[in-house]
Amino acid sequence: MAHRNFYPGDCRRQVEEFLAGFEPPDEPAELVAGVVPHAGWEYSGRVAAQVWQSLAERAQPQTIIILGAFHRGGLSLSAVYPEGEWDTPLGPVEVDSRLAAEILAEFHALAVANTAAHRDEHSIEVQLPFLKVILPETKVVPIAVPLGGNPVQLGDLLGHLVQERAVVAVGSTDFTHYGEERYAFAPRGTGPSAHEWLKANDRRLLTLVEGLLPEEMPPEVAAHHNACGPGALAATTAFARAQGAEKGIVLEHTTSYEVRPEPEFTCGVGYAGVVF
Repeated sequence: MAHRNFYPGDCRRQVEEFLAGFEPPDEPAELVAGVVPHAGWEYSGRVAAQVWQSLAERAQPQTIIILGAFHRGGLSLSAVYPEGEWDTPLGPVEVDSRLAAEILAEFHALAVANTAAHRDEHSIEVQLPFLKVILPETKVVPIAVPLGGNPVQLGDLLGHLVQERAVVAVGSTDFTHYGEERYAFAPRGTGPSAHEWLKANDRRLLTLVEGLLPEEMPPEVAAHHNACGPGALAATTAFARAQGAEKGIVLEHTTSYEVRPEPEFTCGVGYAGVVF
């Protein structure tokens, strides 16, 4: 695939290092969904790996519906990758074509088969090497979810569709992108107070995730620019609620600046790992 610069080197060794000493939370005993970041692994790999390991131990899914960000705009319906395989350095990941076909048949007003939408996106691709290490036999249904494509309804319907099946949903999003030069978004300037504002801006949205309030996410993100994959986040939260989750649990919340500090904070991106 086109984005291996996001996870260069020995993927298996990196995942093992990310997970050294990590133990999933004791509660809940069973998990139904998660949220992962999709930056380069050197920045967000540890956070993502914790979510995947938690799902492996507490959900043991046979199929994962991966709900990805769509960064380019112009997508009105969610884009399902309907069949085939996705390549990784550790071997291919198989698409669950049967479940994909069921989703397309049941929810044709919300989602369509669209492989082209995935061609230049990385938010799903960078997750797949984690699967080859942690859940090597698991299939996927990749879906790119635009904010304007009724993501809450889609997530709710997906959650009800796969009741009593060994299927979980994982949403891929990063949080606030802060910095004037890189992101044209720096409402609090630079320095320590600006970094504190970034994390507080993320926390506004994470509070909605923890409270299973997906309907409030689109206006929150529109007003505060605190996620690049708000459609995926809202759909995943709605899925978790439909599956009976009682809350979201933030495993870790950090920023690129905390991972690789610079002399002065001028830009950074928020990352969070969540399980439901």
